[in-house]
Order: sequence, then structure tokens, then C-alpha cells
Amino acid sequence: MAAVLFDLDGTLIDASRDIAGCANKVLASRGKPPLPLEQVVGFVGHGLGALVSRCMAASGIAEDAQTHAEMYAAFQACYVTSVDQTVLYPNVMPALTALQQAGYALGLCTNKPEAPTQAVVAHMGLAPFFQAASYGDGPYGRKPDPAPVAYVLDALGERDAVYVGDSETDAETAARAGLPFLLYTEGFRHAAVKDIPHHKSFNDFEALPDLVAATLSAG
Repeated sequence: MAAVLFDLDGTLIDASRDIAGCANKVLASRGKPPLPLEQVVGFVGHGLGALVSRCMAASGIAEDAQTHAEMYAAFQACYVTSVDQTVLYPNVMPALTALQQAGYALGLCTNKPEAPTQAVVAHMGLAPFFQAASYGDGPYGRKPDPAPVAYVLDALGERDAVYVGDSETDAETAARAGLPFLLYTEGFRHAAVKDIPHHKSFNDFEALPDLVAATLSAG
């Protein structure tokens, strides 16, 4: 059977309030005012290191290696335990259940570091669905590098797959990995749907199992 690979933030879960809360807690420790939720969400998608750099720039904090490392460590320490305001997008759980019952191998490919990913996946009850995962702090690079996708597919023992995500980064990742891309339109994308290359788009996870079946059968 084929595999279905998923992005996490903005695709399966909305962790924006927890992400912004941790960012602003770290900034407050540096004497900086909070950034708006929407601005912090705009920094998501390229890994925690990039998010910290963008928060520093937006707050007027000069970036040097030591300061960045300190803020990165503080953010990650906060984020591992910050799951209370994170929610699943509607119909995610039924969709994952249907895909699993149909025999698809499910994998996770996220730029979030491993520790906070495992914490939130466990908290949201998603752990039983995923047989393999790649993380933003893994040895295989970060999306849009296709290496994390190849790592997950190798771990699953699958070659035929579809990638599900919400952003421009996910679209580029899928293209570079040679996989059809299904775009969830209600996540963290910054561009219009028409400007993001995708095979099919959807705004409700109820539609996903049928889209996956149709996409893979056509491929």
C-alpha cells in the first residue's frame, strides 16, 4: 500500500497560540514587548532557528550566535510543555482513522524539533497513527530539502506516496521529492491558493481520504 506524509503545524494542528506565547515569553525575558499573533505565525514554516531569528529581527535584537542559541534554548524549553492552546483542525482524527483503516502507511515530516513534536503529538492523541517521522533538528536537513521526506519513506518501506501540507514550503518540498501535493487551505500559507503549486486543494479533512485515493490511483 502507498504512504501519506503530513506536515504538522498548520496542517494537522493549529499551535499558533502556543508558539506565539513561547515567543513572547522569551522576548519578555529580554525586556521586549510582545509581538502580535499574526506576525509570529508569519514566521512559522522554516524551523525553530528561523523563527527565533525572525522574532529577534522584529524586536530589534541584534543576532549573534550566543544570543540566538540562548533564545533558541529558552523557546524550546517553553515549547516542550506548551500544548494547552493547541487544537486539531476539524475532522483530522476521522480522516487519519479512515486512512489508517484503508491500509495506508502514515508518516510525519515537520520542521518542528523532535521534543516539542513528540510532546504535542502525544497530547493530541496522534502518536498511534504515525509509523515514522522526521524533525527539524534531525540529521537529514529541513524542508524544503526533500531529504526528510526520503528518510520517512525509507522508514515506512514505501515509494508511492502523497504529501499533505499547508504552505509554500510544503509545496516546494513535495515538488523536490517528486510527490503529488495536497494543499490544506486553512493553515499557515502566505500566498493565495492559486499561487501555490498543488495537485488538489481542500478546506476540510473530511475530503482527504477520497482525495488521497484518487490522487494515488491516478498516479
